[in-house]
Amino acid sequence: MLMNMANLLKVANEKSFAVPAFNISSESMLNGVIESCEKEKSPVIIAIHPNELAFTGDSFVEMVKDIANKTTVPVALHLDHGSDFEQIQRAIRDGFTSVMIDASTKSFEENIELTKKVIEIAHPLNISVEAELGTIGTTDGDSEGGTDEIIYTKPDDAVKFVEATGCDCLAIAIGTAHGIYPDGFEPHLKLDLLSEIKSKVSIPLVLHGGSANPDSEIAESVKRGVNKINISSDIKAAFFKECRKVLENDKLREPLDIFPACIDKMNETVVHKIRLFNSNDKLKHYTL
Repeated sequence: MLMNMANLLKVANEKSFAVPAFNISSESMLNGVIESCEKEKSPVIIAIHPNELAFTGDSFVEMVKDIANKTTVPVALHLDHGSDFEQIQRAIRDGFTSVMIDASTKSFEENIELTKKVIEIAHPLNISVEAELGTIGTTDGDSEGGTDEIIYTKPDDAVKFVEATGCDCLAIAIGTAHGIYPDGFEPHLKLDLLSEIKSKVSIPLVLHGGSANPDSEIAESVKRGVNKINISSDIKAAFFKECRKVLENDKLREPLDIFPACIDKMNETVVHKIRLFNSNDKLKHYTL
């Protein structure tokens, strides 16, 4: 069932789990994610970045909405890292049930102003709004708008920002980066910072750049109050690594022969993330 992300995350906040937000840009990936979520009885957020939307086109969104409305689990359709008002407007016209306005690289005051502008047009249409405070790092191959320097979210600023904007959820910077981390690099989350922010801000908190972080830290972040975690690189890496193996057989040319094994391999990662976020078997908490 397609629903507003604020309503979806409200349950996660009350029941102390995190909903996975999987970035997808193909029908095969979409079907695989939905299949796994149905089996695990997990709510899910289908996230599409503006770059992915430019690639798939608006008609792809119609298919996502159709599948979301027919599935047995709660689904939010979310624009990931919208960076300007035009991208937000496109997502609203397409029927997204949630949008993210990422003005994190702007000044604190400009971030507030742009977030409020988005909320003014989104909330009357029952569309939730995610904002970001602080910056997410970037790695090689990142196309989602990270920065070379991580600016950690300040707890007091988070309080002021939420009060000033009325955003539905807040992406915070506690040490993650988009993409797959290079070999030998060991990322570490500032979990005490997360706890301090959660003690002062009541809305759901979001963790971006969740791919390739240690499972132990991700699980602990959920216990400390993260309610949405974005996963993009991990599932795509699993899908296309298997795809390269399958295509070693140069006689294969039909998608129905190539993609099933790729979807199965991707779904191993999808299920792992669902269980890591404690999102499995949470369908029972929703009224659809």
